[in-house]
Amino acid sequence: MLTLFFVDDLPRKVGATYEFDSDDAQHAIRVLRMSAGETFMLSDGEGKWSKVKIFAVKKKSLEVEVIETGIQDRLETSITVVQALPKGDRLKECIELLTEGGVDTIIPWSAQRSIGKAEKGVEKLQVTAREASKQSRRLFIPQLHETVKEKGVIELIKGADLALVFHESALVKLSEIITPQIKAKNVVVVIGPEGGITEEELAAFAAAGAHVAGLGRPILRSAHAGLAALSAVNSLLKVF
Repeated sequence: MLTLFFVDDLPRKVGATYEFDSDDAQHAIRVLRMSAGETFMLSDGEGKWSKVKIFAVKKKSLEVEVIETGIQDRLETSITVVQALPKGDRLKECIELLTEGGVDTIIPWSAQRSIGKAEKGVEKLQVTAREASKQSRRLFIPQLHETVKEKGVIELIKGADLALVFHESALVKLSEIITPQIKAKNVVVVIGPEGGITEEELAAFAAAGAHVAGLGRPILRSAHAGLAALSAVNSLLKVF
């Protein structure tokens, strides 16, 4: 698969020339050692893409020609992961994993037992999602939202076609919840903190309409559980 970069001013006309002169262009020149004749992909991060061919390499930019364009449609099912704030840099790791797993929206959650804080702010976290999208060749960059508290999570659950809260005490398997008859287009997945979701939070989420499900016997780190949950949900819903 061709190397992917994101640009704000995506060229869309076949045969048109374009100067690729961002920081990514310098990375392509200095690190990837791209040369004239090579092809790569440009995207706006919202599904539109252009395949381009290099015809000139400058000191800090690449001159390219658009040879093909297209649009990738969004999947019918949109998945939002509500992630309890982990400590340290694990939030960044979590965003990278969720992005690579195909999440559409990530919402940090300040749970009762959360240790971490969203100190980097949404803009820096969005950069992490953008970089992970390049690495995983995703044409859609997931959206990052401001941190919510319990009330915000409840509102998300109420607005979902299917809401799942993953908890180690769950008595119901995910496969018993997501049956072949389930056709959900708006799915919300809630992942708790390292210290676990409190009984009060669990009861409030269940009362709002969420299903409480387990991920098996092993207890995963909060920052890693989201990817496992996302993969399981994608598989059962046959999203891809």
